[in-house]
Amino acid sequence: MSDPMVPPTPPVSLEALLARADLGLRRIAGPDDPATVVHWAHASEMADPYPYLLGGELLLSAGVHIPEGAGAGYFDAYVSRIVAAGGAALGFGLAPVHDAVPGALVEACEMHGLPLLEVPPRTTFSGVARAVWQLMAQARLAELRRVTEAQQSLAAAASRPDPLAPLLHQLAQRVGGWAALYSPDSTELATAGPPPAPETRRALTTLTQVVRPATAPTADRADATTTSRATPTAASRADATTTSRAEATTGSRAAPTAGSRADATTTSRATPTAASRADTTT
Repeated sequence: MSDPMVPPTPPVSLEALLARADLGLRRIAGPDDPATVVHWAHASEMADPYPYLLGGELLLSAGVHIPEGAGAGYFDAYVSRIVAAGGAALGFGLAPVHDAVPGALVEACEMHGLPLLEVPPRTTFSGVARAVWQLMAQARLAELRRVTEAQQSLAAAASRPDPLAPLLHQLAQRVGGWAALYSPDSTELATAGPPPAPETRRALTTLTQVVRPATAPTADRADATTTSRATPTAASRADATTTSRAEATTGSRAAPTAGSRADATTTSRATPTAASRADTTT
Protein backbone atom coordinates (compact mmCIF):
# COMPACT_ATOMS: atom_id res chain seq x y z
CA MET A 1 0.00 0.00 0.00
CA SER A 2 1.40 3.36 -1.01
CA ASP A 3 2.21 6.01 1.56
CA PRO A 4 -0.58 8.66 1.49
CA MET A 5 2.02 11.33 2.36
CA VAL A 6 3.99 10.61 -0.83
CA PRO A 7 2.52 12.24 -3.95
CA PRO A 8 1.60 9.76 -6.69
CA THR A 9 4.02 9.29 -9.56
CA PRO A 10 2.82 11.36 -12.53
CA PRO A 11 2.22 9.50 -15.79
CA VAL A 12 4.47 9.75 -18.82
CA SER A 13 3.38 11.42 -22.01
CA LEU A 14 3.40 9.07 -24.96
CA GLU A 15 4.93 11.91 -26.98
CA ALA A 16 7.87 12.04 -24.55
CA LEU A 17 8.43 8.31 -25.01
CA LEU A 18 8.33 8.64 -28.79
CA ALA A 19 10.84 11.49 -28.56
CA ARG A 20 13.48 9.19 -27.05
CA ALA A 21 15.93 8.71 -29.92
CA ASP A 22 17.62 5.80 -28.16
CA LEU A 23 14.41 3.76 -28.37
CA GLY A 24 13.51 4.45 -31.99
CA LEU A 25 9.78 3.90 -31.44
CA ARG A 26 7.45 4.82 -34.29
CA ARG A 27 3.70 5.39 -34.24
CA ILE A 28 2.08 3.57 -37.15
CA ALA A 29 -1.62 3.61 -36.17
CA GLY A 30 -4.07 5.17 -33.80
CA PRO A 31 -4.80 8.76 -32.88
CA ASP A 32 -2.02 11.32 -32.65
CA ASP A 33 -3.22 12.76 -29.35
CA PRO A 34 -0.72 14.73 -27.23
CA ALA A 35 -2.86 14.04 -24.15
CA THR A 36 -2.21 10.28 -24.28
CA VAL A 37 -0.26 9.21 -21.19
CA VAL A 38 1.32 5.96 -20.01
CA HIS A 39 1.27 4.85 -16.37
CA TRP A 40 3.52 1.83 -16.79
CA ALA A 41 4.85 -0.68 -19.34
CA HIS A 42 3.84 -4.34 -19.36
CA ALA A 43 4.93 -7.19 -21.63
CA SER A 44 2.46 -9.97 -22.36
CA GLU A 45 1.98 -12.66 -25.01
CA MET A 46 -1.50 -13.64 -23.89
CA ALA A 47 -4.15 -13.84 -26.59
CA ASP A 48 -6.53 -12.14 -24.16
CA PRO A 49 -4.56 -9.73 -21.98
CA TYR A 50 -7.67 -8.17 -20.42
CA PRO A 51 -7.50 -10.04 -17.05
CA TYR A 52 -3.88 -8.97 -16.54
CA LEU A 53 -4.19 -5.24 -17.22
CA LEU A 54 -5.01 -2.47 -14.73
CA GLY A 55 -5.41 0.36 -17.24
CA GLY A 56 -2.99 2.95 -18.57
CA GLU A 57 -0.40 0.42 -19.73
CA LEU A 58 1.87 0.46 -22.74
CA LEU A 59 1.36 -3.20 -23.63
CA LEU A 60 4.40 -4.75 -25.31
CA SER A 61 4.08 -7.86 -27.47
CA ALA A 62 6.22 -9.68 -30.02
CA GLY A 63 3.19 -11.41 -31.52
CA VAL A 64 3.98 -14.88 -30.15
CA HIS A 65 0.28 -15.38 -29.36
CA ILE A 66 -0.83 -14.76 -32.95
CA PRO A 67 -1.84 -18.07 -34.55
CA GLU A 68 -0.75 -18.88 -38.06
CA GLY A 69 -3.20 -17.57 -40.62
CA ALA A 70 -4.97 -15.28 -38.12
CA GLY A 71 -7.49 -13.04 -39.82
CA ALA A 72 -9.09 -9.69 -39.10
CA GLY A 73 -11.48 -11.22 -36.56
CA TYR A 74 -8.64 -12.34 -34.30
CA PHE A 75 -6.94 -8.94 -34.29
CA ASP A 76 -10.22 -7.10 -33.82
CA ALA A 77 -11.00 -9.18 -30.71
CA TYR A 78 -7.45 -8.77 -29.41
CA VAL A 79 -7.39 -4.97 -29.75
CA SER A 80 -10.92 -4.55 -28.42
CA ARG A 81 -9.96 -6.39 -25.23
CA ILE A 82 -6.95 -4.10 -24.72
CA VAL A 83 -9.14 -1.04 -25.16
CA ALA A 84 -11.78 -2.48 -22.81
CA ALA A 85 -9.10 -2.96 -20.13
CA GLY A 86 -8.04 0.68 -20.45
CA GLY A 87 -4.71 0.09 -22.20
CA ALA A 88 -3.01 3.30 -23.28
CA ALA A 89 -1.07 1.97 -26.28
CA LEU A 90 0.29 -1.19 -27.88
CA GLY A 91 3.95 -1.69 -28.76
CA PHE A 92 4.65 -4.42 -31.30
CA GLY A 93 8.20 -5.74 -31.43
CA LEU A 94 9.81 -6.72 -34.73
CA ALA A 95 11.88 -9.94 -34.82
CA PRO A 96 12.38 -12.67 -34.05
CA VAL A 97 8.76 -13.78 -34.64
CA HIS A 98 7.50 -11.17 -37.12
CA ASP A 99 9.49 -9.13 -39.58
CA ALA A 100 6.69 -6.57 -39.93
CA VAL A 101 3.61 -5.50 -38.04
CA PRO A 102 0.59 -7.44 -39.36
CA GLY A 103 -1.63 -5.26 -41.52
CA ALA A 104 -4.80 -6.55 -39.84
CA LEU A 105 -3.41 -5.40 -36.47
CA VAL A 106 -2.77 -1.93 -37.87
CA GLU A 107 -6.35 -1.75 -39.17
CA ALA A 108 -7.80 -2.97 -35.85
CA CYS A 109 -5.86 -0.37 -33.85
CA GLU A 110 -6.93 2.36 -36.23
CA MET A 111 -10.57 1.28 -35.96
CA HIS A 112 -10.57 1.09 -32.14
CA GLY A 113 -8.49 4.24 -31.65
CA LEU A 114 -5.56 2.49 -29.93
CA PRO A 115 -2.08 3.96 -30.54
CA LEU A 116 0.17 1.32 -32.12
CA LEU A 117 3.95 1.67 -31.81
CA GLU A 118 6.53 -0.21 -33.84
CA VAL A 119 9.44 -1.37 -31.67
CA PRO A 120 12.62 -1.89 -33.74
CA PRO A 121 14.68 -5.09 -33.32
CA ARG A 122 17.51 -3.24 -31.57
CA THR A 123 15.19 -2.08 -28.74
CA THR A 124 14.34 -4.56 -26.02
CA PHE A 125 11.11 -4.48 -24.07
CA SER A 126 13.08 -4.07 -20.86
CA GLY A 127 14.71 -1.00 -22.40
CA VAL A 128 11.28 0.49 -23.14
CA ALA A 129 10.11 -0.24 -19.58
CA ARG A 130 13.26 1.35 -18.17
CA ALA A 131 12.70 4.47 -20.25
CA VAL A 132 9.14 4.73 -18.91
CA TRP A 133 10.38 4.56 -15.31
CA GLN A 134 13.11 7.10 -16.00
CA LEU A 135 10.60 9.56 -17.43
CA MET A 136 8.33 8.95 -14.45
CA ALA A 137 11.18 9.68 -12.03
CA GLN A 138 11.99 12.90 -13.86
CA ALA A 139 8.34 13.96 -13.82
CA ARG A 140 8.02 13.21 -10.12
CA LEU A 141 11.18 15.17 -9.31
CA ALA A 142 9.85 18.13 -11.28
CA GLU A 143 6.53 17.91 -9.45
CA LEU A 144 8.18 17.83 -6.03
CA ARG A 145 10.34 20.82 -6.98
CA ARG A 146 7.27 22.72 -8.15
CA VAL A 147 5.38 21.99 -4.90
CA THR A 148 8.37 23.01 -2.78
CA GLU A 149 8.81 26.29 -4.63
CA ALA A 150 5.09 27.01 -4.31
CA GLN A 151 5.17 26.44 -0.55
CA GLN A 152 8.16 28.74 -0.15
CA SER A 153 6.60 31.53 -2.20
CA LEU A 154 3.29 31.30 -0.32
CA ALA A 155 5.07 31.37 3.04
CA ALA A 156 7.08 34.43 1.97
CA ALA A 157 3.91 36.20 0.83
CA ALA A 158 2.11 35.38 4.08
CA SER A 159 4.94 36.87 6.15
CA ARG A 160 4.56 40.35 4.66
CA PRO A 161 2.93 43.16 6.69
CA ASP A 162 -0.07 43.22 4.33
CA PRO A 163 -0.15 39.63 3.05
CA LEU A 164 -3.57 39.42 1.41
CA ALA A 165 -2.76 40.75 -2.07
CA PRO A 166 0.63 39.02 -2.52
CA LEU A 167 -0.75 35.76 -1.14
CA LEU A 168 -3.62 35.69 -3.62
CA HIS A 169 -1.26 36.68 -6.42
CA GLN A 170 1.11 33.79 -5.64
CA LEU A 171 -1.78 31.34 -5.32
CA ALA A 172 -3.24 32.36 -8.67
CA GLN A 173 0.16 32.18 -10.31
CA ARG A 174 0.95 28.73 -8.92
CA VAL A 175 -2.36 27.13 -9.87
CA GLY A 176 -2.46 28.95 -13.18
CA GLY A 177 -5.91 30.40 -12.63
CA TRP A 178 -8.03 32.78 -10.60
CA ALA A 179 -7.93 33.09 -6.80
CA ALA A 180 -10.56 34.85 -4.69
CA LEU A 181 -11.21 35.53 -1.01
CA TYR A 182 -14.81 35.53 0.20
CA SER A 183 -16.23 36.71 3.52
CA PRO A 184 -18.63 34.55 5.57
CA ASP A 185 -21.58 36.40 4.02
CA SER A 186 -20.38 35.49 0.48
CA THR A 187 -18.95 38.93 -0.26
CA GLU A 188 -15.99 38.90 -2.63
CA LEU A 189 -13.20 40.67 -0.75
CA ALA A 190 -10.17 40.32 -3.05
CA THR A 191 -9.12 38.53 -6.24
CA ALA A 192 -6.03 37.81 -8.28
CA GLY A 193 -5.30 36.32 -11.66
CA PRO A 194 -7.34 36.29 -14.87
CA PRO A 195 -11.05 36.38 -13.98
CA PRO A 196 -13.20 33.40 -14.98
CA ALA A 197 -16.31 33.48 -17.11
CA PRO A 198 -19.34 35.23 -15.54
CA GLU A 199 -21.25 31.97 -15.10
CA THR A 200 -18.27 30.44 -13.29
CA ARG A 201 -18.06 33.43 -10.99
CA ARG A 202 -21.77 33.20 -10.18
CA ALA A 203 -21.40 29.50 -9.47
CA LEU A 204 -18.55 30.21 -7.05
CA THR A 205 -20.66 32.80 -5.23
CA THR A 206 -23.50 30.29 -4.95
CA LEU A 207 -21.06 27.71 -3.61
CA THR A 208 -19.85 30.06 -0.89
CA GLN A 209 -23.44 30.58 0.21
CA VAL A 210 -23.84 26.83 0.58
CA VAL A 211 -20.65 26.17 2.55
CA ARG A 212 -20.57 29.35 4.65
CA PRO A 213 -20.77 28.87 8.46
CA ALA A 214 -24.27 29.03 9.93
CA THR A 215 -23.52 31.42 12.80
CA ALA A 216 -27.02 32.79 13.46
CA PRO A 217 -28.83 29.44 13.97
CA THR A 218 -26.03 28.30 16.24
CA ALA A 219 -26.45 31.40 18.47
CA ASP A 220 -30.23 30.87 18.66
CA ARG A 221 -29.75 27.26 19.68
CA ALA A 222 -27.21 28.25 22.30
CA ASP A 223 -29.57 30.85 23.79
CA ALA A 224 -32.45 28.39 23.84
CA THR A 225 -30.32 25.73 25.49
CA THR A 226 -29.03 28.18 28.10
CA THR A 227 -32.55 29.37 28.92
CA SER A 228 -34.00 25.88 29.19
CA ARG A 229 -31.17 24.66 31.35
CA ALA A 230 -30.59 27.75 33.52
CA THR A 231 -34.07 29.07 34.34
CA PRO A 232 -35.62 25.87 35.80
CA THR A 233 -32.43 25.19 37.70
CA ALA A 234 -32.49 28.65 39.31
CA ALA A 235 -36.12 28.20 40.36
CA SER A 236 -35.51 24.75 41.75
CA ARG A 237 -32.44 25.96 43.65
CA ALA A 238 -34.44 28.91 45.11
CA ASP A 239 -37.27 26.60 46.19
CA ALA A 240 -34.85 24.15 47.72
CA THR A 241 -32.99 26.93 49.53
CA THR A 242 -36.23 28.42 50.89
CA THR A 243 -37.48 25.05 52.08
CA SER A 244 -34.23 24.04 53.74
CA ARG A 245 -33.94 27.41 55.47
CA ALA A 246 -37.55 27.29 56.68
CA GLU A 247 -37.20 23.77 58.03
CA ALA A 248 -33.91 24.57 59.72
CA THR A 249 -35.36 27.72 61.30
CA THR A 250 -38.48 25.95 62.52
CA GLY A 251 -36.52 23.05 63.95
CA SER A 252 -33.90 25.18 65.63
CA ARG A 253 -36.24 27.83 67.02
CA ALA A 254 -39.48 25.99 67.80
CA ALA A 255 -38.80 22.45 68.99
CA PRO A 256 -35.60 22.90 70.96
CA THR A 257 -36.73 26.28 72.46
CA ALA A 258 -40.06 24.96 73.69
CA GLY A 259 -38.50 21.93 75.33
CA SER A 260 -35.70 23.85 76.96
CA ARG A 261 -38.03 26.57 78.27
CA ALA A 262 -40.51 24.06 79.74
CA ASP A 263 -37.82 22.02 81.45
CA ALA A 264 -36.11 25.07 82.81
CA THR A 265 -39.38 26.43 84.19
CA THR A 266 -40.29 23.14 85.84
CA THR A 267 -36.89 22.75 87.41
CA SER A 268 -36.66 26.29 88.65
CA ARG A 269 -40.15 26.25 90.10
CA ALA A 270 -40.33 22.73 91.51
CA THR A 271 -36.96 22.04 93.06
CA PRO A 272 -36.45 25.23 95.06
CA THR A 273 -40.05 25.05 96.36
CA ALA A 274 -39.55 21.54 97.72
CA ALA A 275 -36.36 22.58 99.47
CA SER A 276 -37.91 25.66 100.96
CA ARG A 277 -40.88 23.67 102.29
CA ALA A 278 -38.55 21.10 103.85
CA ASP A 279 -36.52 23.84 105.50
CA THR A 280 -39.66 25.51 106.77
CA THR A 281 -40.99 22.27 108.24
CA THR A 282 -37.76 21.53 109.93
